[in-house]
Amino acid sequence: MMAIAYRCGVDEAGRGPLAGAVYAAAVILDPAQPIAGLADSKTLSEKRRDALAILIRERALAYAVASASVEEIDAINILQATLLAMKRAVEALKHAPSEVLVDGLHVPKISFASRAIVEGDRLIEEISAASILAKTARDAEMCALHAQFPQYNFRQHKGYGTAEHMRALKAFGPCALHRRSFAPVRAAFAQGALAFVK
Repeated sequence: MMAIAYRCGVDEAGRGPLAGAVYAAAVILDPAQPIAGLADSKTLSEKRRDALAILIRERALAYAVASASVEEIDAINILQATLLAMKRAVEALKHAPSEVLVDGLHVPKISFASRAIVEGDRLIEEISAASILAKTARDAEMCALHAQFPQYNFRQHKGYGTAEHMRALKAFGPCALHRRSFAPVRAAFAQGALAFVK
């Protein structure tokens, strides 16, 4: 009996922010249940991303979302933490993929055939779907954490280094969600900003 070939797409969300975990998703789409409108999550409105995320979860043959923590980012650097989140997502799939297609220049250390594809989130539907799941999961987490640290307004900028976030970082100092290995956060510590918020 011939084994079924499962092509998996993988992408991340949250490499650039100054705060919060980095997320990754892995998706195996079902050819019998196509999803119209898949695209790089960055090109979609929040409303459209959320709607597509629901469809992906309903129709995909398999999907998984994973993350690497702020502590892991600071310990092993953001690239390695991103690859770790990707590895966790792929290994959590209920079907073993025959091929793993990863957005960008690097692939995680996994036991499956894999290749990196620059702009894969624009070119490969499975990677587009993964980018949408990773982005919506991370955004939801940052919105949930807003209640714990409202002074930073994480629900608005999701931890990215916007002007508003930089003003809050200067005024309140870093909190437990901030990545200490990132230069603006290091600078806030060095400038003696207010005590580290637990």
